[in-house]
Amino acid sequence: MPEHPGGHAVMLDDMQVLHDAVRDYRTAATSLGLPWPEPDDGPGGPVPPPAPDVVHRIFDVDHVAEQLSWLHARGWEERAPLPEAGWLFPWPTEANVDEMFGYLSLSAGAPFPWRHQLPLIWFNKLVYTFVLAGDHEGEIWRYEIEPDTNGPVRAATSLAALFTQWTRAIRAGLMRFDDPFIWVGEDSWSDDALVQALQEARLDPVAFPLHLFGTPVERARQIESGVDMATIDRGFGAWEELDDEIDRVRATLRW
Repeated sequence: MPEHPGGHAVMLDDMQVLHDAVRDYRTAATSLGLPWPEPDDGPGGPVPPPAPDVVHRIFDVDHVAEQLSWLHARGWEERAPLPEAGWLFPWPTEANVDEMFGYLSLSAGAPFPWRHQLPLIWFNKLVYTFVLAGDHEGEIWRYEIEPDTNGPVRAATSLAALFTQWTRAIRAGLMRFDDPFIWVGEDSWSDDALVQALQEARLDPVAFPLHLFGTPVERARQIESGVDMATIDRGFGAWEELDDEIDRVRATLRW
């Protein structure tokens, strides 16, 4: 098992596993009718550029996983291959650090430092992040923004696991293409109905951009993935403390 300079073992996807998972998702998505040109990203394809240096400073990490750099090199900022009109955030810059930290202010209770995650995918009123360091490196976590939030929830153990869930949902007939996007379930289904359908298909509802605020599914996943539930139950007070800490860090990053 590989180690980073800090000495901790990491559980990141093997690059070929990630390539295969995204390829399988593309195959399934195009079978629904989604236009998605053949990418040049196989083993012999171009090596993705590393993360910009500013990313290391913003998120206080000494490395950024190759898996994340590869995903950012897909060019998905201009396309819409992700479910529910999701789109990939571009690399953070000095200009949008306030926005990036604003999303991370929802992470009180996470089992890793709030700063060691990068906003990755924006869905409708949800944000998925990629954990950059520590024992949870490579995991995907999700935060609901509206109408309310109930703290951090692990969406998937890795990028490959996330794409695999989406692929399986397409194959199970639980996703549809309505130009120009792929959607989960039928338009008339409630989030509760979607959760039930995904569970009946032996899929993980938390991997999908559904609103799960206050549901047993959400709380069970938080407990399973090591969220500090005492912090969650403190509510606004815990969020306010984290927000103050983020303000202090933000003040040190004036460019």
